[in-house]
Amino acid sequence: MRGGGRPGLLRQPSRRVNGNSTTGPWNRTRGRPGALRVIDRMMSQRILGKSPLGVYLRLSEWIWQRLPLPTRTPLSAYGHLMHSVVRHGDRRQWFGTYFFRNRPQLQLISDLAELRRRTPAVRIAVLGCSVGAEVYSILWSIHSRHPDLRVVIDAVDISDEVLEVARQGVYSRAVSDLVLEPIFERMTEGEIREMFDAQGDRLSVKPWLREGIVWRRGDARDPQIVNVLGRHDLVVANDFLCHMEPVEADRSLRNIARLVDPGGYLVVSGIDIDVRTHVAKALWWKPVPQLMKDIHDGDRSLRLGWPWKYWGLEPFDRSRPDWRIRYASAFQIKETR
Repeated sequence: MRGGGRPGLLRQPSRRVNGNSTTGPWNRTRGRPGALRVIDRMMSQRILGKSPLGVYLRLSEWIWQRLPLPTRTPLSAYGHLMHSVVRHGDRRQWFGTYFFRNRPQLQLISDLAELRRRTPAVRIAVLGCSVGAEVYSILWSIHSRHPDLRVVIDAVDISDEVLEVARQGVYSRAVSDLVLEPIFERMTEGEIREMFDAQGDRLSVKPWLREGIVWRRGDARDPQIVNVLGRHDLVVANDFLCHMEPVEADRSLRNIARLVDPGGYLVVSGIDIDVRTHVAKALWWKPVPQLMKDIHDGDRSLRLGWPWKYWGLEPFDRSRPDWRIRYASAFQIKETR
């Protein structure tokens, strides 16, 4: 999920899951509440080639975006209802990404890497690394906060095309056919000068920042991925699981957690919050409380997308009894199952 107000860069292909052949809590057809079955029927109806529900949602979004922010709070229940509707629509991949997308999360990743300091290096896996903006942002943040910490990163994506862009580390200030968003807009000019060598409109990642990265083609859904990559002190899996159907995202998240060395950390955002909460509770993950709310609100793309985009992130709500685990994006994994 990359981009302001849009789902993001192609991380992994999202496939529709056949509800007749899957089981478990995220089955789309079996055991679905009656209200959701009604929603499915409404979404499939057409009048003059248009979906009445789709027209209603677009009108509601138009009105919502024009409401003052304080006015939206009393309407949060309506927002949750609308989000439950749009989450059951089609999911797809998009292009678009940013450097320094979520600064509080980068700070936490840096500090968690320091907690796992070891010889010869801290091992980090970044899944769905796309064109490399997240990988380079993580490395720059770690070096800035802990300059003597040696890090080795396995950067993994399913697309050879985006891996080649990431490996070269050369980007245009303008949008391109591959990246549809201005990926530097969340950086200061000072940060750009520190991270890149400029050649006209093109920026190249400085050589020192490219050290210690192994670019790999891989699929986070592959049960053999742990045998290929091994265990890591820290695993980052951001902004691609949301594009999967919940049953597939649930299964993929459990598979990803196997990459974490016992006692290490998993950072995962850009995922259906119900899926993450369900898996975290089922596997007894320990939420990391530091910067929790700052991280939750740290990517304005996700927050502004709620409730009208399936990838939108609901408001932080401390009145929920499970808020400490629901809104955590980082977890310590004591044991892999």
